[in-house]
Amino acid sequence: MSWWREAVFYQVYIRSFADGNGDGVGDLAGIRARLPHLVELGIDALWITPFYPSPMADHGYDVADPRDVEPAFGDLAEFDALLAEAHAAGLRVTIDLVPNHSSHQHEWFAAALAAGPGSPERARYLFRDGRGPDGSEPPNNWPSVFGGSAWSRVPDGQWYLHIFAPEQPDLDFTDAEVLADLETTMRFWLARGVDGFRIDVAHGMAKPDGLPDMQPMEDTGLLDDHGPGDHRFDQDGVHEVHRRIRAVLDEHPGTMAVGEVWVSDDERLAQYLRPDELQLAFNFKLLTADWSADDLRDAVVHSLATVSGTPAPACWVLSNHDRPRHVTRYGGGELGTRRARAAALLQLALPGVAYVYNGDELGMPDVDLPDEALQDPIWERSGHAERGRDACRIPVPWSGTAPSYGFSDRPDSWLPMPEGWAALTVEAQAADRGSMLSLYRSALALRRTSSAFAGDALQWLPAPEGCLAFRRPGGLVCLLNLSARAVRLPEGEVLLASADVTGGVLPADAAVWVRA
Repeated sequence: MSWWREAVFYQVYIRSFADGNGDGVGDLAGIRARLPHLVELGIDALWITPFYPSPMADHGYDVADPRDVEPAFGDLAEFDALLAEAHAAGLRVTIDLVPNHSSHQHEWFAAALAAGPGSPERARYLFRDGRGPDGSEPPNNWPSVFGGSAWSRVPDGQWYLHIFAPEQPDLDFTDAEVLADLETTMRFWLARGVDGFRIDVAHGMAKPDGLPDMQPMEDTGLLDDHGPGDHRFDQDGVHEVHRRIRAVLDEHPGTMAVGEVWVSDDERLAQYLRPDELQLAFNFKLLTADWSADDLRDAVVHSLATVSGTPAPACWVLSNHDRPRHVTRYGGGELGTRRARAAALLQLALPGVAYVYNGDELGMPDVDLPDEALQDPIWERSGHAERGRDACRIPVPWSGTAPSYGFSDRPDSWLPMPEGWAALTVEAQAADRGSMLSLYRSALALRRTSSAFAGDALQWLPAPEGCLAFRRPGGLVCLLNLSARAVRLPEGEVLLASADVTGGVLPADAAVWVRA
């Protein structure tokens, strides 16, 4: 069986994981230094967010050179050392691939601006003449995900498309050179030994002929699926790009790709998982579900239905660098933490692949930052109407009692860390058998070693009102209590619980694993 089919991946948001050179920003050396934590946690693989040369208009997702390392994060030798040490520790390493757009400081975009309208250099991007008698209006009505128009005008009068920030011009994948360059980038990193890729905006990369207007819609700085009327995403032509990506991966047996595919329709999402396309696609239904039995069950049912006719397993995610952390989504404070503990057991009991975002294992919440600390381009692009994603990107606390809690040698980190996080640190939680970190370590050890987790199927079981219960073929029963009252435990041996189950009952907002 392929290594990734039941793997637990750990997302490292590189700026916020660990600072190895003392500048207040996370880097490759920091990841190397913290590999023992990841081994002890019990994950199988890393996903590292972009560490390529970038002017950082969108914190690395605006890539100026996809085949090198941003000096703030290290260099290629540092990456090679990280890869070797991770492999020696039994960890796979996957990295972000950002094909939909480049940085405006990429050499190609500079060449496009210099070459002028109609040139081969401009054909790599989506340059168009404007509308109106003097071409002063954008070519169509598409909005940017980050607010404002998706078009910016250049001095010679043409406009270029950027679904995200103006510093992130979209590439045109009908241009053979663009597709060939993506393949070159993949082979560059695969030759160095990476185990796979996370494909950013994997439902982008294809635009409809003629770039027609789309139905007007509000954008909130999030990649929500707006459905068939949104011409920016999920166009049929994107699948040809994924077939080319898969062909390169197939040259390197044992490698894989997971797609960031914000498509809510089960059948549309399943198309990305055909045998000659992606091995995995994030299904964000668990991440967007409310804390209710109906919502969470619906998320699981739809996620399993999506993959049922494909070669892919389901792929579960509770938080990432683009969304409010689930401790905060579930109510924050003690309530949100209690629910997050239960959600961890739900996620890790489900068949398939799980992604853990750095800090999930500590129960990190979102942080309300002062306006002057905000860095996400959404904040400025929205005219300060949307605060953006900085709140879920706060650096990881490792040790000590004051900022930056061992994240860096200096007290100030790239996003400020709050006072009062001493109990949240890895150091404090490792010494506490009842901590979130201890729960994750125990859960991941059981998931890896217990025969109760065998089999890909899931059988729903009768459960008290407001509860979910299912059984895996190996005998694992997971009961999640979302009601307001305690319920009786299922029959069998208790393997792990998110709360105290003495007396044979499961409290509200808690989950338990039982071997039937």
